[in-house]
Amino acid sequence: MNFIVSSSLLLKHLQSISGVLSTNNTLPILDNFLFTIEGKELTVLASDLETTISSKFAIEAKEDGAVAIPAKFLMDALKTFSEQPLTFSVNTENYAIEISSDNGKFKLSGQNKDEFPNTPILESPSTMTISSDVLSRAITKTIFATGNDDLRPVMSGVYFQLESDSVTFAATDAHKLVRYRSTSSKASSSASFIVPKKPLNLLKNLVGNTSDDVTMEYSDSNVHFKFDDFNVVCRLIDGKYPNYDAVIPKTNPNRLTVERQSLLNSMKRVSIFSNKSTHQVRLKVAGSELAISAEDLDFANAANERLTCSYEGTDMEIGFNSRFLIEMLSNLESDNIHLEMSDPSRAGIILPSETDIEGEDILMLVMPVMLNN
Repeated sequence: MNFIVSSSLLLKHLQSISGVLSTNNTLPILDNFLFTIEGKELTVLASDLETTISSKFAIEAKEDGAVAIPAKFLMDALKTFSEQPLTFSVNTENYAIEISSDNGKFKLSGQNKDEFPNTPILESPSTMTISSDVLSRAITKTIFATGNDDLRPVMSGVYFQLESDSVTFAATDAHKLVRYRSTSSKASSSASFIVPKKPLNLLKNLVGNTSDDVTMEYSDSNVHFKFDDFNVVCRLIDGKYPNYDAVIPKTNPNRLTVERQSLLNSMKRVSIFSNKSTHQVRLKVAGSELAISAEDLDFANAANERLTCSYEGTDMEIGFNSRFLIEMLSNLESDNIHLEMSDPSRAGIILPSETDIEGEDILMLVMPVMLNN
């Protein structure tokens, strides 16, 4: 089995799928890339059992075949080559691999492809097509709000809710929540499932570089994303997602409008002086003035700033975890944001005041922290 491939092209495709590789694989074969040649196309595949990613591209080859090649070894070697054709010669009896370059020859040992686990095949899946822009933005806007609690695995992924008039993505860790909805993508039938964080992070980077639509196939246990020459298959998180709609306050009579970047910069500065365990900042709004303050009594640190804002409602004082607010404000793009509140013990809702993308609706919710008066 012989084939010729561009060194930089091969490295580019391997780097795009290598994020799935795990450092503590239960199966040693998963430390390898699976190379499969069919016709004049090479498919490179990587897996950690839960998620499988493959990429396909054209090469020069005279025969079909497959071999598993050590991932780290190959990537480290490819990074040292300048752009040039590399000839791979594989002995199909003992899986010895010889790589010939302009400057010399390199030998390494591969493994039998049959040891590599099979990619899950979805039986009778449902299918929908989603814009790569919508999928990329939905993942980017929600993934930071996912949880890391092993006792509540359903919160460690993003909830996909597909309807005939819209698609909704939600993520929460019980302290913050993000709901991203788009009416520009629609499903033929209603469905919902939870996708783990790791494949979504990999997917976000891949779909961000394509303008093609993404075909999404899903069953009760797996979801399969197809676009360009990439395939991403991952196991879904089993369980029932919490009713996130129930925690979103419906009546919020107090509405603050403020410039997003000014609030973000102020929050970053003031939070440096906050308590290192609670990260608490205090927002006090009265009339057209927003006062932001923080203090750490243990070290006698304190900070306060004032911003001009627009406010409708009764004067109010509320505490938040500054890290959550900074994350949320950093993941919005609008010039101004609305902060809607009902009282200091209930969640605050952050909404962009304007959006340039038709059919897009973003809601972010943050739980308050008890103020030490």
